[in-house]
Amino acid sequence: MKKVLIVVNIPKFFISHWLNIALTAQTAGYQVHVATMDGPEIDQIKAVGLIHHLIPLNRSGRNLYQELTSLWALCRLFRILKPELVHLITIKPVIYGGIAARVTGVRAVLSAVTGLGYVFINQQGKTSGLKRLVSGMYRYVFGHPNIRVLFENEADCHNFCQSGIVQPDKTVVVHGAGVDLEKFDVLPEPHGRIRVVFAARLLKDKGVVEFLSAAAKLAHLDHVDFILAGDTDHDNPASLSENELMDIKSTGKVQVLGYCHDIANLFKSSHIIVLPSYREGLPKVLIEAAACGRAVITSDVPGCRHVIVAGQTGLLVPVKNADALAEAIVTLVADDTMRRQFGLAGRQLAESRYGQNQIGHIYMELYSQLLTESKVAE
Repeated sequence: MKKVLIVVNIPKFFISHWLNIALTAQTAGYQVHVATMDGPEIDQIKAVGLIHHLIPLNRSGRNLYQELTSLWALCRLFRILKPELVHLITIKPVIYGGIAARVTGVRAVLSAVTGLGYVFINQQGKTSGLKRLVSGMYRYVFGHPNIRVLFENEADCHNFCQSGIVQPDKTVVVHGAGVDLEKFDVLPEPHGRIRVVFAARLLKDKGVVEFLSAAAKLAHLDHVDFILAGDTDHDNPASLSENELMDIKSTGKVQVLGYCHDIANLFKSSHIIVLPSYREGLPKVLIEAAACGRAVITSDVPGCRHVIVAGQTGLLVPVKNADALAEAIVTLVADDTMRRQFGLAGRQLAESRYGQNQIGHIYMELYSQLLTESKVAE
C-alpha cells in the first residue's frame, strides 16, 4: 500500500478544506498520513482512520530557531515514514516540506500554492526583502525533478511562471478542493430581514475594513442585517486586533458571530455573501455560497473573479472600494428577482465545476501521474 503524506499548517484548515481529498485517497487504496501543528481537530483526523503526525510549525515565522526546528522535524518525519508521495499545502509546508523532500529523496511531490499570502499581497517596502527570500526558496523547492506545482487560479500560475519561480511544464491549475453539494444544498431565501454576511478570517486583506465601512454607510437600511462571521488571526500581520474587534462590537452596527462551525446553515439563513478580498487563491467561501444558491459580491481581483460569472452569479466591485461595495449591496438588497436568479445560476456553476467528487478525481489523477513518473525515473 503506497503511503501518501499530506502536510498542512493547522488541523482546522485541513478539516475545513482538505479532508475530502484525504478520504478520497484513502478510498483509492492509499495509506494516508497527515502532518499538522497541534490543535483540537486532531481527534477528528484520527477518527476517520487517517494517521496523524504532530509537527512543530509556527505560522508567524519570527523565530529562526523555531523555523529550523520545523524544517528538521519534517526531514526527520520524511526519513522515518518514507512516503512515496508528499502533498504539501500552504506556504510553510510547501517551502519547508519541499526542502525536506529534496534532502530526503522523496520521489514525488505535489505542492499546492493556495494563495500568495501576506508577503506577496502586501505592497509595502518592508516586505520586499522577505518576498525575494521566499521567491528564492520557492525556486529551490520547485526544482524537484518530479513535482507538480498546483495553483487554484490561472493568474497566480502565470505570475509564478513569468517571475521564473517555476517552470510552466511543472504547473497545473485545479479549482480548489471542491464542495460537498449535499451539505451545501439550496433552500429558499428566508423571509423577513435581509442578511448580508462576510464570512472569512478578520484580515484587512480579506476586505473586512471595506465591509465594515459599507455597513456603516448603509446603516439607514433598517431592514438589513450586516453579519461578521470569522475570527481574528494573531499570527497574521493583517489581522484586526482584539481591541478593534471590541470596538466593532460596541457600535452595534454589525453582528459579530466569531468563528462559525456551520457555514452551510449560516448561508442558508442569509441572502447575500460578501468577500471584498484583495486577492485569493480560490475562495472556498464563495464556492460554498454558490452551492447554497446565494448571490455573492466580491472584488475584481485574481481568485475572486475566477469563482463567479459577473452579472450572472454575482457582482464584481473594484478592490478597496467601500463605496462601490455599498452600491452593489444596495442593488441586490433592492432586487429580489436578480438576487434569486444569481443564486440559482451560482448553484448550477457549483454543480458543473466544483463538486468534491469531481475535484477529488482530479487529485487522484495527479497522484497517479506523479507516482508513475517516479517509477520511470528509478
